[in-house]
Amino acid sequence: MRVLARLEDPLPLPMLAEPLHCLEDPAEGRMPKYKALRDELMRDILSGAYPPGSYLPSENKLVEKYGVSRVTVRLALDLLRDAELVDGHRGKGHLVRNLKAIQDLGRLQGFGEIMAPLGVGTRSQVLSAGEVEAPSEVAQALRLERGARVVRIERLRIAANVTMSMDVSFFPLEIGAQLLKLDLANVDIFKLIETSLGIEISFADIVMDVVAPHKQMRGHLALGPDERLIRIERLSHDMNCRPIDFEYLYARPESHRFKLRVPRW
Repeated sequence: MRVLARLEDPLPLPMLAEPLHCLEDPAEGRMPKYKALRDELMRDILSGAYPPGSYLPSENKLVEKYGVSRVTVRLALDLLRDAELVDGHRGKGHLVRNLKAIQDLGRLQGFGEIMAPLGVGTRSQVLSAGEVEAPSEVAQALRLERGARVVRIERLRIAANVTMSMDVSFFPLEIGAQLLKLDLANVDIFKLIETSLGIEISFADIVMDVVAPHKQMRGHLALGPDERLIRIERLSHDMNCRPIDFEYLYARPESHRFKLRVPRW
C-alpha cells in the first residue's frame, strides 16, 4: 500500500489541559513537581532502567521514592502517557513502551522538531556526505538535467541513543554545497536550510510504502532477517515551488507512528 500526502499549512495541535493549581510551583521560577518527576522517569526509561515491556514502580512506591504526593505522581504519569512512553493497565500498573517518533502528516517537521515535545535529545550520525551524479529519479524530482551533479547526505537519526531511522537526502548543488559546511550532526537540515541558508520551506509531497532493507541498512538499524521498513519518499519545495530537497527516510515500524486529519469533503 502506498500513501500519498502533501504537507502545507500546519494543523494546530491540541494543548494539554492542566489543572490551574498545578501550573505553578510555590517556589517561583522552579519547574512544577509533576513535570520534574515526569522528566526523571523519562530519563530512567530512556536510559534503560525501565526497558520496553517492563512496568514502572507502583504509584505508592513512586510516592515513597520521590517524596511527592499521589496527585503529583498521577499527573507525571499522565504526561508519560501523552508522550506514549507508557500504557496504563488497571491492576498491573504502567507498561513501558518503545520510544516512538510521532509524525503529524499535516505538518512538515524535521526529526528534532518531532522529538522535542517529548523532551528527548536528538542527533545524527553522518555516514556519508558529498557530491554525486543524480540518479534518474532524483534528477526528475529536483527538475535537473540527466547526469547533473547533486549533494547526497546519508545519516542515521538518533534519539536518546536509540537509532530511529536512516535518511538519504539529495540537494541541488548550490544548496547542498553550503550544507556540507554546516553542523549536520546536531541540527535538523530543515533548520539549517531556513536559518543558515535563508531559504523558506513551503510544502512537501510525500509517498509512503514498506520495503525490504538492504544488508547494510539492516546492520545500521539492528534489524532481523525478515524485518521490513517504512520508506518515506519526501520532496520539499521552497516558497517559489522550487524542489530543493529529495529524500528517502527509512523508519523502523515500531519506532514511528503517523497521524493525519482528513476532512470529509
